[in-house]
Amino acid sequence: MTNNPNKVERLPLTDDYIFKRVFAFEGNESVLKDFLEAILKKDIKKVEIKNPEIIPYEKDEKRGLLDIKAEIDGGSVLDIEMQMDDKKNTDERGTQYLGNMITSQLQVGDDYKKLKKSIVIFITNYNFLKRNTYHSVGKVKFDETLAEEYVNMGYKEEEEIASKYIEFHYIELPKYKKKEPSKFTKLDQWMCVFTDRKGEIILAEKENKEIKKAMNTLDFISADPKERERHNSIIMAEYNRLTSEHNFFEAGKKERNPKRKIWTEEKNGEIKGEIKGKIKGEKQKSIEIAKKLLRMGMTVEKVMDATGLTNEEIEKIK
Repeated sequence: MTNNPNKVERLPLTDDYIFKRVFAFEGNESVLKDFLEAILKKDIKKVEIKNPEIIPYEKDEKRGLLDIKAEIDGGSVLDIEMQMDDKKNTDERGTQYLGNMITSQLQVGDDYKKLKKSIVIFITNYNFLKRNTYHSVGKVKFDETLAEEYVNMGYKEEEEIASKYIEFHYIELPKYKKKEPSKFTKLDQWMCVFTDRKGEIILAEKENKEIKKAMNTLDFISADPKERERHNSIIMAEYNRLTSEHNFFEAGKKERNPKRKIWTEEKNGEIKGEIKGKIKGEKQKSIEIAKKLLRMGMTVEKVMDATGLTNEEIEKIK
């Protein structure tokens, strides 16, 4: 629960819709600026949000539309996105996002010197990198010079960065939860907000006025019935999409009846494996949706009805 007078439960900041509503909220440019300073480890004079609008969410629409595109002083362009579910393609998604950012900057005939640095920032609610840090920074670097290819040009220090126009930042929230207590950095302050560490949030709000401003915005949004309704509708749209996919798959499974002679035993085995994999994936999606619905305050009975999970399964999730 929050400390606001109405005692309204805060909506999860790790939801991509809520994330964008808070950090792209009109008048909250200073909040995004402070957050980016914590990530990039540099002072920023100005940040401009390029897509503050919330594009209407439709059943078949990808939630990637809820990312935040911004530009900071010096001309760097950024794409910041919250990733709730591990679709096993984070590396590919990040690369495509960055590629799109680069190609969209220049038109035919433009001077290449107009190119701006592109920075992708993914905040994930899952771990996917084999690295001992919750904040991984990636840049394009040269390999070490091979002895057989060495040419003495007199350089005491060789250049390491192959391109100054590309930069990745991956923040894995579950890793922060395991971080040993140490110096409480500005990025740590923001991380305790995303991971809902209530005691640390109170301290962070006292030390950082921009975090206090962000939490006030979150409370304001959480108390707005229209915002809660929209948040709920997004989750239900995701559930409806999931149900539609499952029904479509079941219909296709019936058409591929193993009793039909055209299917060999080997082919039937492939189908069974595909079905088992799909069912396992759908079950995991149902569990993730149940978590979201429970965070919204839905009763166990309604969550059971929406996801098809049993009472025992939902109690374990709680």
